Amino acid sequence: MSDKPHPLAAPATGPASASDHVQDNDAVIAATRHWLTRAVIGLNLCPFAKAVHVKDQIRYVVSAAHDMEGALLDLEKELRWLSEADPRAVDTTLLILPQALLDFHEYNDALFFAGRMLRQLRLEGELQIASFHPDYQFEGTAPDDVENFTNRSPYPILHLLREASIDRAVDAFPEAETIYARNEALMRKMGAAGYHDWMARPADDD
Repeated sequence: MSDKPHPLAAPATGPASASDHVQDNDAVIAATRHWLTRAVIGLNLCPFAKAVHVKDQIRYVVSAAHDMEGALLDLEKELRWLSEADPRAVDTTLLILPQALLDFHEYNDALFFAGRMLRQLRLEGELQIASFHPDYQFEGTAPDDVENFTNRSPYPILHLLREASIDRAVDAFPEAETIYARNEALMRKMGAAGYHDWMARPADDD
């Protein structure tokens, strides 16, 4: 993985004031990129992710927020930014929250307010928010059920997507509704130990 900051990486609160802050952000982005390339793309958990990754159309934003209020402020900023950005340059944003919403229940509460924010900004139907968290747990599962790993990321993440891009991807992949079942079956086949072993290996672009 490159030591250089990714060209679409950005701190949510402006330039860092010290070199260690920059290095911390770089480490957070590096871990996120490893998860994306190794799990999401490497295991084909999302068939739509590879294209935007290869084209460098993903914006990585590391939030300095320590609480829900700060996280939502950064979310509002990034929703506005993405809605105004050229989709040919930036198709999607990963808002990474290494210091906020670490509790999954609080993270879920934040998702409620995030949905309300979309409506208030009149971006519903234009943008969508997907959710990933280190302790992600689907409804009806136990915390240690292996299928939860499909949505487990190194840090809490709010993934901002364009509805138009989702529509195009679904058109190109007509069996999109089978993705969840396929991923669930894959995780059960791998098991938690197999998944962790897979993630411990370097990705192609590490």
